[in-house]
Amino acid sequence: MTILLLEDEYPAAERLQRLLRQAAPEAQMLAVLDSVAGALQWLDSNPAPDLILSDIQLADGLSLEVFEQTVVRSPVIFTTAYDAYAIRAFKANSVDYLLKPVKLTELQAALTKLREWRVPAPTGTTTPPDTATHRLERLLDALPRPDHHYKVRFLVRSGEQLLPVQATQIAWFQSRHETTTLATTDGRRFVVDYTLEQLETLLDPRQFFRLNRQFIAQLPAVQRLHPHFNGKLLLELHPTPNEEVVVSREKAALVKNWLEG
Repeated sequence: MTILLLEDEYPAAERLQRLLRQAAPEAQMLAVLDSVAGALQWLDSNPAPDLILSDIQLADGLSLEVFEQTVVRSPVIFTTAYDAYAIRAFKANSVDYLLKPVKLTELQAALTKLREWRVPAPTGTTTPPDTATHRLERLLDALPRPDHHYKVRFLVRSGEQLLPVQATQIAWFQSRHETTTLATTDGRRFVVDYTLEQLETLLDPRQFFRLNRQFIAQLPAVQRLHPHFNGKLLLELHPTPNEEVVVSREKAALVKNWLEG
C-alpha cells in the first residue's frame, strides 16, 4: 500500500506515521505535504497512491480544495479536530473521517474498511453499490452527534463591565498577534477569548466564513470583492479592518459560492 500524507502540523504528522507503522507495516509513505498547493503539484506529477491520509486544515487552506480542483482517484481517510466538514469530505472518495487525536484502533478499523471495499464480490452474488450516499450514512452513524446549536451571543468586556453581543451584531473576527478581536456592525471592537479555529466550530457556517488565517466575516460585512493578483480576491469589509483582507486563489471560489448561497 502506498500512502500520501497531507498534514501541516509536524507533531500530528509524526504521530500518524508512527500509528501507520503499527497498523500497516507494509505501507510505503510516498510523501508528507503540508499545503494545498504542494498536494496539487504532487498529484499532477506522480501516479495515484493507494491511499491519501489527509488533515482538513492545511497551511494554505482546506485540503478539500485539492479534491475540488483536480480529479483524485485515490480513496481518502480524513483526520481533523472538527466534524463540520463530513459531507464535503465524502464527496472526495472518503473511506473514513477520523477525529483527532487519532487512535490506533480507529486507524486500523479505517484501513480494514479500505481493504474490504477493494475485495470484489464473489461470482454469482449481488452486492448493493457502495455509493457515496451509503458511505455518508455510515459515517454519520459513527460520528459524534453534537446538537449543532451555534452561538447566538458573546459576552465581551468593556472596561469594568461585561456586555452581551448578539451574533447578528458581529461583522467580523480578526486574529492578530495571538489576540482575537470582535468587530460589531456599528464599529465597536472587543477582545474575545477564542481562536479563529474555535470560532469556526461555534458559528453558523451559513452566516460566517473563514476568509483567511486572520479573518472570519459575517455575510453582511462583505461589501465588495476586487480581483487581486495571481487569482486572489481583495475584500472590502464594513467596518473597515486595520489591514487588507486578501483571499487566496485556492479559496476564492469557495468565498464566491458562500456569498451566492
